[in-house]
Amino acid sequence: MKIVVIGGGWSGCAAALSARHQGAEVILLERTDMLLGTGLVGGIMRNNGRYTAAEEMIAMGGGDLFKLADRNALHREVEFPGHHHSNLYSVARMEPMVRSHLLAEGISIHCQVRVTDVEMAGGTLRAVLAKQGEAPQRFEGDVFIDATGTAGGPANCNKYGNGCAMCVLRCHSFGGRVSVTAKAGVKEMIGRKGDQIGAMSGSCKLLKESIDPQIVDALDKTGVAVVPLPPSKVLKGKLDLKCCQQYAIPEFEENIVLLDTGHAKLMTPFFPLDLLRAIPGFENARYEDPYAGGLGNSIRYIGMAPRDDTLKVEGVANLFCGGEKAGLLVGHTEAICTGVLAGYNAVKSACREKLLVLPDSLAVGDAIGFVRRQMREEGVLSLKYTFSGSVYFERMKAKGLYTTQRNQIEQRVGAAGLTGVFLGR
Repeated sequence: MKIVVIGGGWSGCAAALSARHQGAEVILLERTDMLLGTGLVGGIMRNNGRYTAAEEMIAMGGGDLFKLADRNALHREVEFPGHHHSNLYSVARMEPMVRSHLLAEGISIHCQVRVTDVEMAGGTLRAVLAKQGEAPQRFEGDVFIDATGTAGGPANCNKYGNGCAMCVLRCHSFGGRVSVTAKAGVKEMIGRKGDQIGAMSGSCKLLKESIDPQIVDALDKTGVAVVPLPPSKVLKGKLDLKCCQQYAIPEFEENIVLLDTGHAKLMTPFFPLDLLRAIPGFENARYEDPYAGGLGNSIRYIGMAPRDDTLKVEGVANLFCGGEKAGLLVGHTEAICTGVLAGYNAVKSACREKLLVLPDSLAVGDAIGFVRRQMREEGVLSLKYTFSGSVYFERMKAKGLYTTQRNQIEQRVGAAGLTGVFLGR
């Protein structure tokens, strides 16, 4: 059987690995020259309920990428406002580690391949059409996984944001995102909050060498630096634009919160450069990603797939989805979790076997089902869901799903009969 994964972000990589572990031939298509997507500039793992979710996936045998991120951690057990026991990985080293792991597992990776269209027959995907440079490409498969995300292209960032912020997605160079789900004729859902369509990415990266050495020293030693803002420099309201609502709390508005991911990760969607340089210690500040971080950031959550709890896309017999394409789930951990399930069920579908729905006794299963139900409710497309904060983390705690006790998590997975389920045939 052949599984074709479109999109090489955290979710696409997880889906490819999961399908490969189930014995499939796997082709992974990525439109840029690097894997991981926003994971190239992200870097936060295991904060709050993400610890629970990661350990659930490890106990179920789907933890390869979490283990790689743990090995690549610059800092462990970091505390910053509203977030506990966080790991911060090196954004410079993460992609080569993941790529090497996928290649060692026998996954065929095709970079700089931009999908442009699909071939359909009777509600079934037969192939995706693509271009590599100007050369046409065609990839047949038994089952397909849409992990193309919901960000870009530049036209959306211009229309719904403050213009192209020249971010790591690099649409101008490699072409904008193309949704396989939409090309297959499925009407996608659009996130919105009032008049705002989509949401801005939640952080910027500063070149370490451009900020005060004492601040850098604190970052290097502890992984975090919090610099209070003078009242006149506080920008009210911009955190409401963030897709990462777990960080939309007063501490992130009233302070400059920096995390060490190799760069100095500034926990705000944008900060005007002239105001930033007026703050002691940041007189020479320079943005590393996005380069226009003084004005804006990329717009995400435009184009999510209607799907069921197995992550099969509604209306197409052999299409699954993961990551942001699967709905209003925010973050690397969330992308990996949905990717693993999508890859597993893609193979089950190809083999005409029963698909897996993770139970709501597990945080991952509860989140996947809860978000699907919520997205069908009037007015909730303005919300975002994550294991690390905001609406869903509160639900985790209320249901007693949040824990950092590994043995308790392993027992919970065992009670559900799912220990090692993703390990392979």
